[in-house]
This record gives sequence, structure tokens and C-alpha cells, in this order.
Amino acid sequence: MAYVMEHSVDPKDQILKEIGDISEIEIFNNQVLVAIYIRPEKTAGGILITPNIREEDKWQGKIGLVLKKGPIACMEDGIEVNDWVVFRPSDGWGLTVNGQMCRLLDDLIIRGRVEHPDIIW
Repeated sequence: MAYVMEHSVDPKDQILKEIGDISEIEIFNNQVLVAIYIRPEKTAGGILITPNIREEDKWQGKIGLVLKKGPIACMEDGIEVNDWVVFRPSDGWGLTVNGQMCRLLDDLIIRGRVEHPDIIW
């Protein structure tokens, strides 16, 4: 599949590298910790994305990578750590973990799962 953004590194690998060690974070109940996907600087067609627009992805991003989940989270839909999930930007609690913008979501407000974050905008 041709993606709309130009990636020099797989976005999942990049997020996991940037977030670093999160082993001391424990998520409770049906909560899911997701890292917000921030688009790269250039589209596959060569169009540059300005820093201001990329900064807005932190607040308006609809795609995130599941980093951790509580013991009863996503039991019915099979969402796992390292899945890309879709949610409303206004849902959840925004927080920064090791410099990475994240959201803590109730599992019920996750709207879907995608194979790659570029599929949705």
C-alpha cells in the first residue's frame, strides 16, 4: 500500500524509541494509554507539512499507538499493545509521557483499529 506520508522510519518504531522505558507506568481497569501519531514533515508527494500543523496533531490527532492497557481493557474487541487505534480527539485525558504526547482513554471510546496511521486523517 502506498502511504500518504513519507516515512524514513516506521512510525511505530519511532514512537516506541521516543517514549523509552514506560515499565514503571501501571494502567488500571479498562483504561488504554495511547501515544498520539504526529505526521512526518513531508508527504509521499513531496509536500512539506509546517511545524505549526504538525504541532496541532498533538491536540487534534485521531490515531494513536496502544502502549499499555489495564487488566480488563479491550477484552471484547481484541485490541492489543502496539495496535493503531482510532478515537475522537476530544476523548480521553491528554498527558505527556517521557516527552511523548499521549491520551488515556476508556476502552469503550476507541472507535476502531487500522493497520497503518496514514490511513486516517
